[in-house]
Amino acid sequence: MPDETLEQLLAELSLAQKISLLTGATTWRTREEPAIGLRAMVASDGPAGVRGEAWDERRASALLPSATALGALWDTDIVEELGGLLAAEAARKGVDVVLAPTLNLHRSPLGGRHFECFSEDPELAGRTGAAMIRGIQSQGVAATAKHYVANDSETDRLTVDVRVSERVLREVYLAPFEAAVEAGVWLVMAGYNAVNGVTMTANELLAEPLKGEWGFDGVVVTDWAALRSTEEPGRAALDLAMPGPESPWGRSLIRAVRDGAVREEDVDEKVRRLLTLADRVGALGSRRPPRTPATGSRDTRALLRRAAAAGSVLLRNTGVLPLDPSELSSVAVIGVHAAAPRTQGGGSAGVFPSDEVTPLSGIRTRLRGHARVVYAAGPALEVPPAPLTTDWCSNPRSGALGVLLRLLDEHGGELSAEHRFSGRQLEPDLVPGARTVEISALIRPPGTGEWTFGIGGFGRMSLTVDGRTVLEGEYPCTTHDPAVVHVNPPVHSTRVLLRSKQPVHLVARRELVPGSGRATVVAAAPPVPGVAESLAAAVEAARGADAAIVVVGTSAHSESEGYDRTGLSLDGHQDALVRAVAAANPRTVAVVNSGGPVELPWRDEVAALLLTWFPGQEGGGALADVLFGLVEPGGRLPTTWAASLADAPVTRTSPSRGRLEYAEGLHIGHRAWLRTGREPAYWFGHGLGYTTWEYEAVDVPPDVTAGDGFTVRVRMRNTGRRPGREVVQVYLARPGSAVERPVRWFAGYAAVHAEAGRTVTAEVEVPARALRHWGEDERRWCTEAGPYRVTVGRSAGDLRWERKIMVDRA
Repeated sequence: MPDETLEQLLAELSLAQKISLLTGATTWRTREEPAIGLRAMVASDGPAGVRGEAWDERRASALLPSATALGALWDTDIVEELGGLLAAEAARKGVDVVLAPTLNLHRSPLGGRHFECFSEDPELAGRTGAAMIRGIQSQGVAATAKHYVANDSETDRLTVDVRVSERVLREVYLAPFEAAVEAGVWLVMAGYNAVNGVTMTANELLAEPLKGEWGFDGVVVTDWAALRSTEEPGRAALDLAMPGPESPWGRSLIRAVRDGAVREEDVDEKVRRLLTLADRVGALGSRRPPRTPATGSRDTRALLRRAAAAGSVLLRNTGVLPLDPSELSSVAVIGVHAAAPRTQGGGSAGVFPSDEVTPLSGIRTRLRGHARVVYAAGPALEVPPAPLTTDWCSNPRSGALGVLLRLLDEHGGELSAEHRFSGRQLEPDLVPGARTVEISALIRPPGTGEWTFGIGGFGRMSLTVDGRTVLEGEYPCTTHDPAVVHVNPPVHSTRVLLRSKQPVHLVARRELVPGSGRATVVAAAPPVPGVAESLAAAVEAARGADAAIVVVGTSAHSESEGYDRTGLSLDGHQDALVRAVAAANPRTVAVVNSGGPVELPWRDEVAALLLTWFPGQEGGGALADVLFGLVEPGGRLPTTWAASLADAPVTRTSPSRGRLEYAEGLHIGHRAWLRTGREPAYWFGHGLGYTTWEYEAVDVPPDVTAGDGFTVRVRMRNTGRRPGREVVQVYLARPGSAVERPVRWFAGYAAVHAEAGRTVTAEVEVPARALRHWGEDERRWCTEAGPYRVTVGRSAGDLRWERKIMVDRA
């Protein structure tokens, strides 16, 4: 938009009109201003998919693999394709702004939102995030780089004050956001946290380096409900407060401007940026950017399946994979996660996929006509009950599969009623006079025994079974965290003995209390066999099969937004399950379904170990493609996996007196492991394929001028029997540096493909930024002259070649 046009539009607005634009109109919409042709812009959560404006299971979305799975791709082309899919989904749902990508780092393996971030390494996270941004914005939909900055854990996330040096900020935590700005991102989201004593919604970091040095010309938006004051953020480089319609801006900001506490010029600059964003997404005037309509379901599913397979990481293989269906007569598939996998992480990024392919169904489909598939669940996970689905409940009024959702007045009279498919109702449509949310269902028990029923929410709540009250109490809301209040309210449960298979009428009610949201969750779990009995059934299935595939993973209660993890061990008796199955069948393949690192104490006891992350809706089909050799597992670890939590060098996520010290400085991830000299279970960058490679020759220039990048060329041969992909990684070191440095740091990568027996050359571009460091005294980027060590290998711990390069002064 020409500057003169922008200024003309700005001149048409009064102070009150301008300030009204700086707070959202609803939870997901900005305000419109018909006087200047401005319509509302619609935002939606990401990055797993585009949910739209409502938490409604009837409005399905394409579900992508988790961000950790995308980080494991080491393939910006696929990430960019997936960004394009998000844009197409946004267009289908009338969304202008996708709240993705998340560019925070895997500082600690205990980070609760680990699954939503790409990597422990700022270079890999930056490259991956930039590709996602390019894909989303290629179709006139805005991407949002979040959460700026150092918002890397969940404990006390609304108030934590992260203490971190300027150099560490610049070289580590700000680096992915700088890459996002270079990619042209249109929004940056300011986090809940404070950095060095100042909340991010008022922090100077919004101005410098973001808008000044980097030249970011987009909108800085708050994380939802992060704005808590008027004047300091009003003077700062924050532009938009979400959600609406209320915020600490509005009338308070009008008074602050009239009193001289905030300059009107600052307000004008915020509005300019909002209008520029509106112009970019086609919300201003009659221009609409070209947006590609959503591709057909078949094309979407094929892309998601390809991405899930490409991000799968083969951690160990003694030769059992790939399995040949023609050589199998029976296969045992074992584990709760095989039939009920986690396809996505918990929290605000959740979506409702139209279909999910489980590992069990994917394997059965692939082996149909070849081998018999036997399933054993193994021991239950010992976690709280899951929300009701259509599996064994129906609407008591219509008989249709699902639940009955009602809004009641203060006397219990019905104000509204509708059929829904889930017992997890986060945003029931409120009607005037509503005082109670009620969810009811007819439960069809498959057998007798002790069931677990639960209700989640706040305020006065009750559960009745066939008219008998089985749980009742007052459950006050003790948190302001929106992820807990509106997305994951705590579930309170009780056990009820059902003596027959006759349907029972379950009714859950929660009182609507101001300030406690309206999310209501009704959960149920049937009786489960004992641990010994379940283990014995799994062992029997494994012993009688040609191969055993055991699927284990985390639960919604161990990896989710809103809280950090307390450990890395798998829930329940899953470790014992894997060990028992591996002892019963030497051809046991363990599949790990988690968003982040977990302890794998049995990793050397299985014949193969495959990591599938949270693979999205097509994970089961992708798993079958990998297991049976239709495709090669293409992923490499984007983060280092510890053998045990006790070994991990950086684990602290809990503040002390409100502060969280990033005392490790530059040394997170593989850098921290190298500094301690400890050996992890699996290094950053590790991942096997179905072929082998020989690194034949490496070419590196003998010297380079400070401020320039350079290229590393690696000639390599596929020495295996099938085509394959290799990810060539380059690391740098600066022995004898005058400033503190990591022992070794990641500088770049290139992926190559070759047929069996063929030679190929990988060209790894090492950018000039890989050689620089932030000079805190100089307050600028510096490149130290002298010798650097260039190493080439397959991971941070598997190096195949080393040479010195001399950096000359510019």
